[in-house]
Amino acid sequence: MRLIDFRSDTVTRPSPAMRRAMADAEVGDDVWGDDPTVAKLQAVAAERFGFAASLFFPSGTQSNLAAMLTWCQRGDEVLLGVEAHTFIHEGGGAAALGSIHSHALQNEPDGSIDAALVTRAIKPKDFHFARTRLLALENTLDGKVVPQAKLEAACVVAKQHGLNTHLDGARFMNAVVKTGRSEAELAKPFDSLSLCLSKGLGAPVGSLLFGSRDFIEGARRWRKVLGGGMRQVGILAAAGLYALEQNVARLADDHANAARLGALLEGVDGLSVQPVQTNMVWLEVSPRVAPGFVQRLASRGVLASGDARVRFVTHLDVSRADVEHAARLIRECVTGS
Repeated sequence: MRLIDFRSDTVTRPSPAMRRAMADAEVGDDVWGDDPTVAKLQAVAAERFGFAASLFFPSGTQSNLAAMLTWCQRGDEVLLGVEAHTFIHEGGGAAALGSIHSHALQNEPDGSIDAALVTRAIKPKDFHFARTRLLALENTLDGKVVPQAKLEAACVVAKQHGLNTHLDGARFMNAVVKTGRSEAELAKPFDSLSLCLSKGLGAPVGSLLFGSRDFIEGARRWRKVLGGGMRQVGILAAAGLYALEQNVARLADDHANAARLGALLEGVDGLSVQPVQTNMVWLEVSPRVAPGFVQRLASRGVLASGDARVRFVTHLDVSRADVEHAARLIRECVTGS
């Protein structure tokens, strides 16, 4: 049976060319700072993103956590979105491992957090309150490109109150491609930024954390504490370099495929298609259709995630033909034919 996996862009596999780059990578012990391919990835990426330095991590969850641990002390507070990955999907690591208090703020429909809401959430200097130290935002969020002006406005408020700013940019490059603006321009409001190489960019593993040199040195210590120090990891860094060099512009193909899938499902009775911006298609499934819908799809070779709200993520291993075929199967699962 033909299998089309829309569960996430994390399911991508390295291409033959990426595998060759990995096989040919020059390596060393990265904990000692001796891996030349890791050093190259970190330097090239930092310059491209407009930061002084970057650091290679095994995962985005770990790089986000290391950022919070570097910016905050025990009992400090981070402001973040109630829909944020760092708040919902990262195991409560900031609280479990850093004793960092999270104050979740309501996201606007476009994924932003209103600057006035940030202002009201910042605690006064009073020992009754946690000390607000960090504002952590996300772009993209659930496939939506958060308006840059709103990100900047929230960061201005944070700076006025002495907060640092962090961006969970797991799918940041989708925002870069969608807006046509440079990495450095979109990253400018933030003191630190985390980028996943293993989603739409197609690397098998790895994330980068960006910031000042002092910040990155602090994060390097936390990476070690969290078990993220790796040895001859240039094999993986080579995949990251390849991804940044070869797989950014092609994200536009994923966006086009997602838009095509959304268009093909418009008007299907029992499905409501949310506006598509990047590589995610969200379906609101009616109570009549929802029971067993995802399971019925899987039985026909289409993998998605969710229940009454179902997500389809396009990526480099999903072709236009796959999208056309999947749309037919989705329609059949709705109609029962």
